[in-house]
Amino acid sequence: MTNAELLDRRNRAFARGIGATFPVFVDRALNAELWDVEGRRYIDFSGGIAVLNTGHLHPQVVEAVSAQLTKFSHTCFMVVPYEPAVALAERLNQLVPGSTPKKTALFSTGAEAVENAVKIARAYTGRAGVIAFSGGFHGRTLLALALTGKVAPYKTGFGPFPSEIFHAPYPHPYRGVSTADAIAGVEHIFKEDIEPERVAAIIIEPVLGEGGYIPAPPEFLIGLREICDRHGVVLIADEIQTGFGRTGRWFAIEHAGIEADVVTMAKSLAGGFPLSAVTGKAEIMDAPGPGGLGGTYAGSPIACAAALAVIEAIESEGLAERAQAIGGKVVKAVERWAESDPRIGEVRGLGAMVGVELVMDPGTRQPDPDRTKAITTAALEEGLILLSCGVYGNVLRVMVPLTAPDEIVEEGLEAMERAFART
Repeated sequence: MTNAELLDRRNRAFARGIGATFPVFVDRALNAELWDVEGRRYIDFSGGIAVLNTGHLHPQVVEAVSAQLTKFSHTCFMVVPYEPAVALAERLNQLVPGSTPKKTALFSTGAEAVENAVKIARAYTGRAGVIAFSGGFHGRTLLALALTGKVAPYKTGFGPFPSEIFHAPYPHPYRGVSTADAIAGVEHIFKEDIEPERVAAIIIEPVLGEGGYIPAPPEFLIGLREICDRHGVVLIADEIQTGFGRTGRWFAIEHAGIEADVVTMAKSLAGGFPLSAVTGKAEIMDAPGPGGLGGTYAGSPIACAAALAVIEAIESEGLAERAQAIGGKVVKAVERWAESDPRIGEVRGLGAMVGVELVMDPGTRQPDPDRTKAITTAALEEGLILLSCGVYGNVLRVMVPLTAPDEIVEEGLEAMERAFART
């Protein structure tokens, strides 16, 4: 079976709305490498969109899942509960930053986690309004889409969306939006759209993911914490892409030293198995009544076993610290390329969550989505899986597994450099 044959079958069988970034089909994968059905090897700088901080088929994850499969695969936690879910909730309550006692709810997807975080905040406050940020991505279900601050391709054709959702500017100094501007944007919403007494929550990605890998300055997150405290608003940190060591800490909000009221998690939580979580201050998490939260597959025992192994691997292998080393290596390489390539506008990020913004001209900083797309295509031809992001589609993002050895990271960077040179 060839990639072309499978692509033809895929296009005939799948709905058009489910995109296909690359015309290759994986046959097997290990750590930071994968092989397609035709036997060609690729270095994986996408990690299943930041899902594989512990790499493809981490041995501890494989062992934990295999052991769980010999016991049972599903009972529904709300019907017949099981210890792996309880153990995972206990670990998340310990890991999420802040001294306030925590509780957890488990779900299946990131969008589920976001929607339930908003439900919890509304139940706790008795309010409806939610403030999100431009460029943010929170999922593809309708409430999550309303929170998402990017129209194409996510929102196009799917309205109307739930009401009482408002967007403030996200701080982006490279594009002229300062911390003061962003804080003022939140205050303007209170003056122009909704009084703070009707706002249940502010939700923010500490580093924009789909929006362009833009880290929020610590002073901005501190400012949001102060606004929420002043008005009794629940602060939700969407750590779905930033969590589990990717930024050099367990969670990105740790860089600002703040305690969120609620944290959403998914992606690298379970090493490739569908699992998400909402962890927050116990008083807030207990606001919904029994039966108000849950889901048939929420907290799958297979995924919970995987997640416990992921947490153990991150701790025992020092993967948060490893993220700092990988990120430094990537940033240093791109900064070297930028010396002779003025269309590299900015390289930024936290830890191993690195974004490269491409522009047509360094003076005007006009986004260059065409070259960005050309680079991802050329990278694939060079044996590298590399994704783009950003409101304008002009940012390359590096999400290499934190378990990748130096020689694989360097080989991937060499392929990336060749892709830059070709475009």
